[in-house]
Amino acid sequence: MRIRTDDEVYRVDAVWLGPPKATFPWRARYVAWGVGIAIFLLTMTVERRIGFGFNFFNTAWAVVITIVLTRLICSRISHERPLGSVAVMWLRELTAPREKTSGRGGAVTAARLRVSRNRPRPRNAPPARTPRRRRSSQARTRV
Repeated sequence: MRIRTDDEVYRVDAVWLGPPKATFPWRARYVAWGVGIAIFLLTMTVERRIGFGFNFFNTAWAVVITIVLTRLICSRISHERPLGSVAVMWLRELTAPREKTSGRGGAVTAARLRVSRNRPRPRNAPPARTPRRRRSSQARTRV
């Protein structure tokens, strides 16, 4: 006995093929149309803000960019992973805490150390005695 799942029901995409008796030569889901329109408007806005004029070639490039980005986004979504959950997952990935890979501060060097001949003493301590120098072995034998 085989148990049939309901996956076949979900494999059928909600597809709009175009107006009646004048269908498009491609298949696109309703989600793809919504994502594509939003990306096209965003692409055209970015082009205008950058300073590109409104002409045929800039609009054609906006359409090409829209198609590529829409296909990329829609290849990641399905009935099991809807657009909303993909967007939330993307947002969580961007805002997740990351491990710090660089250390704080720089390399330790003694280049800026001040070296004094006398050791610092506390303020209330008696004055330090200066150590006597030893005579060399030649100086001792002469005496």
